[in-house]
Amino acid sequence: MYADRIEAGRELADSLQFLAVHDPVVLGLPRGGVPVADEVAKALHAPLDVIVVRKLGVPYQPELAMGAIGEGGVRVVDDDVVRMAGLTDADLAEVEHRERAELERRVRPFRGDRERVSLAGRTVIIVDDGIATGSTARAACRVARALGASRVVVAAPVGPAEAASRLIPDADDVVCLEEPVPYFAVGQAYRDFTQTTDDEVASVLARAALRPTGAPADLDPEVEIPAGRVTLAGSLAVPDQATGLVLFAHGSGSSRHSPRNRFVAAVLNARGIATLLLDLLTPGEEHDRRLVFDIELLAERLGFATRWARQDETTAGLPLAYFGASTGAGAALTAAAQEQEGVVAVVSRGGRPDLAGAGALERVTAPTLLIVGGNDPEVLDLNRLALSRMRCPTRLEVVPDAGHLFEEPGALETVAQLAAGWFEQHLPTADRLAAG
Repeated sequence: MYADRIEAGRELADSLQFLAVHDPVVLGLPRGGVPVADEVAKALHAPLDVIVVRKLGVPYQPELAMGAIGEGGVRVVDDDVVRMAGLTDADLAEVEHRERAELERRVRPFRGDRERVSLAGRTVIIVDDGIATGSTARAACRVARALGASRVVVAAPVGPAEAASRLIPDADDVVCLEEPVPYFAVGQAYRDFTQTTDDEVASVLARAALRPTGAPADLDPEVEIPAGRVTLAGSLAVPDQATGLVLFAHGSGSSRHSPRNRFVAAVLNARGIATLLLDLLTPGEEHDRRLVFDIELLAERLGFATRWARQDETTAGLPLAYFGASTGAGAALTAAAQEQEGVVAVVSRGGRPDLAGAGALERVTAPTLLIVGGNDPEVLDLNRLALSRMRCPTRLEVVPDAGHLFEEPGALETVAQLAAGWFEQHLPTADRLAAG
């Protein structure tokens, strides 16, 4: 099993290195295919984009595809199906009109104002997080060819044993790493198969657009941090002229590859704030539920990471702040209480401040922002209680209609903007430093 889509993408990238010399374009099938495709694009130093397609189903039998549409007005039609179904041009036009509106609605949030990457004459790698029936991938292959692709490769971490036979000749090559038997669903290959949101897709694409292509580039180098008897894994991103560094402590059942935390980190990076996403437990420890909720241990290790950041040549001298999610917020607040003046701000997303060590809330001196979903009543009550106990500058922000994981449209974007604003408000600027 893959831990998550990030791990799957990295393993898939290893199997696609033979395509690096062909100057490929990597296209992710939204939404779950995009984080996988991002890892492939980074490894091949290739541009990343999405390919959004809509199947054209026969009106009285929608599961039967008579064609597909893509961006740029592209339409591919299976004339044999249209003829056998007895459909007129008007029937086809009506289905296309409806699906075209849906396609445009879906693609609009992904790229913002950026142009679609040209596929003319390029080798195109279409990536998904897994192959089920293969119908979407087949449609994507046809649309990519209609947009000018000279070679089309479909790649996925997992799929059925007959994946290649289903996709060729629409694809020139099919790369599928795992073909489990029996095969029930894509999610059976992942420990973390959390749904990818539109906001996360947009974040991945925005970040990828900043990467140079054609040469090695990694905005998230992996780092190793000594922490007593263990070594912690981290993902570090330091923009040019960074104004500060935010250390992330994730919640139980997640990792430094959490798409939600990576989304927030991307927003911070775009605003000039460096980020260090951490695994506070080793792979051998993360399945021990006692350790997952050992807040003192997690806080201690966050302290090790804090001291490492102060000494590392890449981050030394940067003001430090914490971002904690769920149980990670308890660790962040405990560590902030121990670090005292060494941490300038804390943000908690859907946090469990009640898990902080005894007396820790009262000892935190760093300005703290508590962000909670309006549809997360138990955690909201816990944060209100924490607000009443904390003595530092503290604010509670409730995101309306959001649940614990902020999966609702726009909810995570709100979290990211609130966090970025809080850090910018409290990170010491050059003017503030000069003023003493």
